[in-house]
Amino acid sequence: MFGFLFKKIFGSKNERYLRRLRPLVQKINALEPEMQALADEEFAARIARYKVEVQENGKSLDALLPEVF
Repeated sequence: MFGFLFKKIFGSKNERYLRRLRPLVQKINALEPEMQALADEEFAARIARYKVEVQENGKSLDALLPEVF
């Protein structure tokens, strides 16, 4: 009974996980028009720049996730 009440108030484990991901999905969706406007060469150059940022500058992959996705 308490499990049912807990799920009603806080949601299931999956619902809580999806709620945490929503801001990331919104960031990705906001970048879509910008990425679609890039030419193939520009897109490849941008991906290469991201690789350099991760390898040389130590930027985390999580920080680049919305742009790379």
